[in-house]
Amino acid sequence: MAAGDPTALGKYTIVRPLGRGAMGVVYEGFDPVIDRRVAIKTVRLDRVDESEGAEDLLRFKREAQAAGRLTHPNIVGVYDYGETDELAFIVMEFVEGDTLKSLLDRGERFTPAAAVGMLESLLAGLAYSHEHGVIHRDIKPANVMITRDGRVKLADFGVARIESSSLTQAGTMIGTPSYMSPEQFMGQTIDVRSDIYAAGVLLYQLLTGDKPFEGSVTSIMHKVLNTEAPPPSALSVAVDPALDAVVARAMAKRPEARFATARDFATALRATEAPVEDDATMIRPLATRPDPAAATRMAAGVAAGVATAPRGGRGPLIAGGVAAVLVVAGVAGFMVLGGHATHPVAASHPAKATATPPPASIPVPAPAPTPAPAPAAKAAAVPAPPSPAQLRARAIAVAASASCALVHGTIGADGGDLAGLVRADQHGRFDRALATAVDGGAGAPPVHVALRDFTGPYCGMIAAIKPYAPVFAAPGERLALHLAGHATRLVKDQHIVVELGLPVWARYAEVDYVSSSGATYRLYPTTPTPPALTASTLVLGKPPGPIWAAGKPYGTDMIVAIASSAPIDTMPAAQAATVATLAPAATTALTELQANGAKLATAAILVDTVRSP
Repeated sequence: MAAGDPTALGKYTIVRPLGRGAMGVVYEGFDPVIDRRVAIKTVRLDRVDESEGAEDLLRFKREAQAAGRLTHPNIVGVYDYGETDELAFIVMEFVEGDTLKSLLDRGERFTPAAAVGMLESLLAGLAYSHEHGVIHRDIKPANVMITRDGRVKLADFGVARIESSSLTQAGTMIGTPSYMSPEQFMGQTIDVRSDIYAAGVLLYQLLTGDKPFEGSVTSIMHKVLNTEAPPPSALSVAVDPALDAVVARAMAKRPEARFATARDFATALRATEAPVEDDATMIRPLATRPDPAAATRMAAGVAAGVATAPRGGRGPLIAGGVAAVLVVAGVAGFMVLGGHATHPVAASHPAKATATPPPASIPVPAPAPTPAPAPAAKAAAVPAPPSPAQLRARAIAVAASASCALVHGTIGADGGDLAGLVRADQHGRFDRALATAVDGGAGAPPVHVALRDFTGPYCGMIAAIKPYAPVFAAPGERLALHLAGHATRLVKDQHIVVELGLPVWARYAEVDYVSSSGATYRLYPTTPTPPALTASTLVLGKPPGPIWAAGKPYGTDMIVAIASSAPIDTMPAAQAATVATLAPAATTALTELQANGAKLATAAILVDTVRSP
């Protein structure tokens, strides 16, 4: 142990440190009285005179008070609280396992059955918490532990609200943005249904691999308050559409439209499950990858009881090549640790016998009645292929789900094309989700998907312009943007010529060049008060106007265009800036223009600049 580490805290012997952070240290400890390992989470008391330190201590005590009243196999247990002259400490259950966030960050993906089973266990702990007057308020993967044998445990009650306390008032926004309910964003008084919402978000992420809403805090808040996420089954063909309604109800905008309790949520999930015939069935992720480095991560707690298992006798939720590790439970935000189809065949009719009449002189007994042939089985109806309108709706839903992607295209009776930009780290799954959404099957026209990925600092700009770049636009409404000759690659000193096809209502435009370095340059307008546009096209980079050429730094750059029916200037009195300043300025300017009744259209393209051919 390092110098200054205690050898004991109260009756607990300190074995070793598990991790260190700005607030304090988490130790493995030992309780000699009842002979068990524990985790001991500490906070330094020498910071309580600072406002931030005082808030840390308040949350620390709240965690001890909230979790300390809860004893449930799906909740990380808190055993004790104490203080010395230098430290406050919480004694916790020692859990062998990993956080759900760590698993997701390592690329683990779960089958829908595993996701539902995980949520059922989590909801069991959440229901117990709510029934004992504790609202967690920060349900997210970092606060969900998966033990080595696959049990689920809810951790970190540091921002929990105890119903009998007055520690949290309306008007305070607390939580993690991607999982916060509308009422949390608005600073309203919350109840158990905010936890229901967050659990719905978590289920959505487990089913699809993506959060329903992503982006900046402002962008997430706007989406949570005003938009609907695409149903999970639209993003993953493995998801039973029956789960869509469950997720939608859990994530309803109005609290009264959600499940009233965690138990109601769990009951609805169980109603979607197929019967389990084999009690020994293991629920496995779709893909698991061993993580040799994970064995070095240490943290708190051994399970104190048998976790609530979903019905059907499921085994552990995680199986396969995931290395067993020790992880600190409840320290998130506290420290940084080093077929083919079958078609029924119609039944054949028995052939009718053609009898030869006997001679009239020979008596013939009456023939036995022939049973009526069984009616032919009706051939299974082949569903009609989806209409272009249905395919468009699917594409719009998937495109809206990506936090850093811009998609445009056409879907007509003879097929169509979808193109656009997407951040590299989600390119594969987004491309597949979009292709799946517009695959109409046999008899449907093919729709081609072609997306370019990028790694530059462009997500802020895409978030700013995406609300005004619909996936499908009517003729005369779309802003067309491309380089001369539809080039996508420029060599050193090659002229940059930009061509815009303007919507019929556009009278003003702005075009900005965003370098891979993050620097931005105003290409148009070049005067403070440009005249209104009168033509349907705008060409930049040719005399008598300014001329630009490709140069250092070489890489993948972006050009962003905005068309408006009213004057626009996202960066007043500035011809050059950085994407960090331009993106929020554009968001503000476009929001104000729309609020004042202006019509807007936006577009973006990528440009590769290279030193030599």
